[in-house]
Amino acid sequence: MRLVVAISGASGAVYGIRLLAELRRLKVETHLVVSAWGRTTVQVETGHAYQDVARLADACYENDDLFAPCASGSALFDAMVVCPCSMHTAAGIRLGLADSLILRAADVTIKEGRRLVLLVRESPLSSIHLENLLALSRLGARIMVPVPAFYHRPQSIADMVDNTVARLLDQLGLFLEEGQDGTRVPRWGDAQPR
Repeated sequence: MRLVVAISGASGAVYGIRLLAELRRLKVETHLVVSAWGRTTVQVETGHAYQDVARLADACYENDDLFAPCASGSALFDAMVVCPCSMHTAAGIRLGLADSLILRAADVTIKEGRRLVLLVRESPLSSIHLENLLALSRLGARIMVPVPAFYHRPQSIADMVDNTVARLLDQLGLFLEEGQDGTRVPRWGDAQPR
């Protein structure tokens, strides 16, 4: 599987980092694009430098590089994930602006009929946000909001992040069986943790 992974400037950079780490562990080929604000958010929220995050991907591109492979429909990618996805990015994708690599790659993903998953980060959602997300859903995008689950009795923020990343991987047809510390990420109906 070949995936485009984008990190926008929305809060929740940890989701993108954990996703990249799990995709690496699953031996999925990843092509990373991080917006300028995404780089800032990674640093502010996690303390990681962009270079640390870039090492988790197989290839990295600048957001203004419209010659990158993922900017063309002739380059074969199975899916694209924007994680986290700002409302600015969601609006740009909906409008087909395609003036940055993230927006162009998403535009290509939609026009080629490939899977697009957006982990959107905003609350509360305005009518504008909801209309943009509904339009994207109607175009085939999978819209996810990182809502924490509590049925598995998370013990840490990392547990909640891992659960969301596991559900995101489900949307890609990849199934996470082991969490960050080697424990299984529980699903509804699994035996309750002790």
